[in-house]
Amino acid sequence: MNDLADPRKRIVGTKEVLRMVREGRARTVYIAEDADEHIRQKILRACGEGTADVRMVPTMAELGAACHIEVGAAAACVTGERA
Repeated sequence: MNDLADPRKRIVGTKEVLRMVREGRARTVYIAEDADEHIRQKILRACGEGTADVRMVPTMAELGAACHIEVGAAAACVTGERA
């Protein structure tokens, strides 16, 4: 999860992650295991149609901390580009 430390390459939040996946811009997608089931499934379905690597993270708090934000995150991704 070290790649989430670079704010120029990370995207945080379900809507933005889904957009990046659908546009084919997400390289690695992180999903919190304790996020709502419908959110996890929606992201997993989208990732199944694309080429992004999916990694599960135990908690939303852990994913938020990896992204250097003060709240939990259900999903985050790393793009192959610099924003």
